[in-house]
Amino acid sequence: MTENRDFQRGAPRSGDGPRGREGEGSRGGYGGGGDGSRGGYGGGGPSRPGGRPGPRRFGGPGRSRVCEFCAEKLSVDYKDVGRLRRFLTEGGKIFGRRQTGTCARHQRRLTVALKRARYLAFLPYVSDSQG
Repeated sequence: MTENRDFQRGAPRSGDGPRGREGEGSRGGYGGGGDGSRGGYGGGGPSRPGGRPGPRRFGGPGRSRVCEFCAEKLSVDYKDVGRLRRFLTEGGKIFGRRQTGTCARHQRRLTVALKRARYLAFLPYVSDSQG
């Protein structure tokens, strides 16, 4: 048991484990280096076979949205049910800032207004069509 003591304390073993293998990238086997082989930590190489770029996750550049409340200088009102419905999914969940484009200040106020409208039965908590 005494010869394994330093392995139990987390001392690195040479040539064993994901961080000690030779031939791995600079990330130690957790992703990709800059060689473009595989992995998701940048590097600039092709992300798919054949040199095609991979699919984009969140839109692309130039798709910035302006906060509707800031642009029109509106206040968030819990009684404005028509406007509040646009910030709810069909199931009744509140959309996040990335989908709606609202700023952080108005997203917080919008959340309070939606919850207040639900409480006063202006808006449903869940959709009627959910099973």
